Amino acid sequence: MNNNFVEYAAENFGVAEEVSEFCQLKEEEVGKIFLGIDKTTEINQYKVLRAMQKNKLSDIHFAATSGYGYNDLGRDALENIYADVFHTEAALVRPQIISGTHALTVALFGNLRYGDELLSVVGKPYDTLEGVIGHIREVKGSLKEHGVSYKQVDLLCNGSVDYDSIPKAINSKTKIVTIQRSKGYCFRPSLTVDEIKKIIDFVKNIRSDIICMVDNCYGEFVDIVEPSDVGADLIVGSLIKNPGGGLAPVGGYIAGKTEFVENAAYRLTSPGLGREVGPTLGVTASLIQGLFLSPNVVSSSLKGAVFASKIFEDLGYNVMPKWDEKRADIVQAIQMNREKALIKFCEGIQKGAPVDSYVVPEPWDMPGYDCPVIMAAGAFVQGSSIELSADAPIKEPYIVYMQGGLTWHHAKIGIIIAVNEMYKAGLIGDLPGNY
Repeated sequence: MNNNFVEYAAENFGVAEEVSEFCQLKEEEVGKIFLGIDKTTEINQYKVLRAMQKNKLSDIHFAATSGYGYNDLGRDALENIYADVFHTEAALVRPQIISGTHALTVALFGNLRYGDELLSVVGKPYDTLEGVIGHIREVKGSLKEHGVSYKQVDLLCNGSVDYDSIPKAINSKTKIVTIQRSKGYCFRPSLTVDEIKKIIDFVKNIRSDIICMVDNCYGEFVDIVEPSDVGADLIVGSLIKNPGGGLAPVGGYIAGKTEFVENAAYRLTSPGLGREVGPTLGVTASLIQGLFLSPNVVSSSLKGAVFASKIFEDLGYNVMPKWDEKRADIVQAIQMNREKALIKFCEGIQKGAPVDSYVVPEPWDMPGYDCPVIMAAGAFVQGSSIELSADAPIKEPYIVYMQGGLTWHHAKIGIIIAVNEMYKAGLIGDLPGNY
């Protein structure tokens, strides 16, 4: 075994030699999975490249606009590229969208009216959407306040979709069925595109006019097909996650059928103006280049997730997904069982960051969540979860959710430092295996 890395990690990051050697062994054991990730990355890279060529991308598209943003050639090119990458009729890609939650809010409010009903067929949505929907917490401006009702079909105990209950939940008021691809703060499998297709086909067989919307956050470019390829009417995501490639400083996208994208645009700007306005303020080049790099950045994130899963599974922890399972997103969940272990892991991820590595993350009452949350993210872009990060609600069974990594080697050292923090604190006993 090459000991150069072991020595470097010990001298520069304070990693115990036995930790480095154990983790190096795990890296070797996941090599075949990495090769599969690379094959997916290759197809996705060509998909993005072809979309940019098809739309005759030029440096003229990188020019900034201000004010109203009329006739913004770069904005229009970017949206056409997104529509081609995701094989949709239209796309709304804007720096004015500040997060995935905001993108979902725009899509929902744009397409739901008083008296309509929103139905989640995959259980509880991500925590920050609870305020948008308003069914659990009374929040000003929620869908509930605007006369939109909500239902959900909870997942079965094993995390699978309860198909028997979906027909009973659909009624004449059901306008949108929302499908969250990623697990959120739930210890369950994220949904593969194959599973999403099955859900969409099932719903459309009941009522073909229902809008099927997929929260695609954390899932873009994990597979060679997207939910929009299998019948989703709308897909929604954040540019500071997968498709921004780490270069997008802000933004979100809504892609799908023209009517539904236009409705969202009228909500984002104003009725009668829609997609025709919206200045890009000089960020178009970053959004386009970030999209170009995105397949490879997602590849790095996936490798980090597989690496972490293998390490912790072999250490006896319950992980979701397991290292050799098919992945639907970039999120790796690890059940730490103890608050101290969870916090030490997050401290290690922070210590491995390029930004704010000296900062010690602490749990805090973050807006939109029902309990204190700890977040480790030394990111170039605030809140960018395509960069190596880890976060967790401080409640039993103390599950940490890790994602991101702009490069594989950064994901690798960040994870190793996190393991080392737990090891130094006596939270990991003798490391199994021979080195």
